[in-house]
Amino acid sequence: MMMSRRGFSVGLLASVPLAAAGTTPGGGSRQRDLPPARTQGGMPLMAALQLRRSTRSYAERPLSEQTLSDLLWAAFGINRPSGDRTAPYWRHIMVIDVYAALADGVWRYEPSEHALTLHLAEDVRARTGVQDFVATAPLNLVYVAHGERMHDVPPEDRRLYASVDAAFIGQNVYLYCASEGLASVFRAAIDYPALTRALQLPEEQFVTFAQTVGYPGA
Repeated sequence: MMMSRRGFSVGLLASVPLAAAGTTPGGGSRQRDLPPARTQGGMPLMAALQLRRSTRSYAERPLSEQTLSDLLWAAFGINRPSGDRTAPYWRHIMVIDVYAALADGVWRYEPSEHALTLHLAEDVRARTGVQDFVATAPLNLVYVAHGERMHDVPPEDRRLYASVDAAFIGQNVYLYCASEGLASVFRAAIDYPALTRALQLPEEQFVTFAQTVGYPGA
């Protein structure tokens, strides 16, 4: 069960590094809340569009927990009481999970709680793509689709529909990064079978794209 945001104070969250996490009762998967996303302010849209670009050189500097919180909310967070998201999605069915591959493991974003659940306690950043920079960039987002939720779509068409949803999320990430002076690139240069094995995904789930985020390299 996801731990409630009420269980932590904002002051405590601000003092916890990204690598830290709590343990659920019974020794289950570690989970932690993110600090509340800053949903006001930022760069004007037209200015962010002017700065949007793909970058393939990254510093190893980690992202702060607040930056990670803001980024994930911008990507696919809840932005209204109905539970709908910052990105549109296919036929009002949410088929995409956002995974964050960090140095301390792979975390699944839980928008309903604005929290992270530890999926794997292993650094798999190098396996999220075939380009060298993915191994040392602080964050690689992996967009995983639930094929089992697309019952009325032929199996051969599911990747197309899921890829559209992933691309909407990716553009949100691009615009957030442009606004905050971060670098990003949306990628399909992936060894898909290897990444699927690394993430230990069920048979019905599949990787659509990945997206690297970090501070620009020299």
